[in-house]
Amino acid sequence: MPVCQTVARRAAPLLMLLPVLAGCGPQRNEFAPACPAVNVLEPTGDLIEYRPNSSGRDLTDVVLQGRVLGIGGKCQAGDKGRLDVTVTTHFVLARGPAMQGNDVIVPIFVAVSEGERILTKKVWRLTASFPRNVDRIPVDSAPVELTIPVDPGKSGAAYTILAGFQLTPEQLQANRARHGER
Repeated sequence: MPVCQTVARRAAPLLMLLPVLAGCGPQRNEFAPACPAVNVLEPTGDLIEYRPNSSGRDLTDVVLQGRVLGIGGKCQAGDKGRLDVTVTTHFVLARGPAMQGNDVIVPIFVAVSEGERILTKKVWRLTASFPRNVDRIPVDSAPVELTIPVDPGKSGAAYTILAGFQLTPEQLQANRARHGER
């Protein structure tokens, strides 16, 4: 059998799928929705936990250190007037000399802002386990589902997704001092 006939016979079932696949993307003259910007809310991008009742200044008192590495996600047009956003935050955690055990629970958050105004905020606890003899681990949050209002005059680009550690007032003040903020 000639090579051309063999290729044509094998390609025929795939060619029949083309009309079906053509309906998978956006309609003609339709664009993907504008997604919100993402940002780590400074100074909540870093975490240092110290042993309880310590001065918080000695390296031997550090229980855990953490840093937000980035934010990933996707967005898609929802029902009329909605943009559905799924966000995953990426962290690195480091065991400190004062850490007891292998398991940690860290409070984290994801928020939606419009300019300086926070519209919604979700706080939850990220759990992680350090394997034996490992001091640094990457950890991803579970995906968080958010719904953002949009209309022809305001797209998803008008919003920002923020993420960070949910710090205590003392941790926040210490981070601001480290970063030279007030």
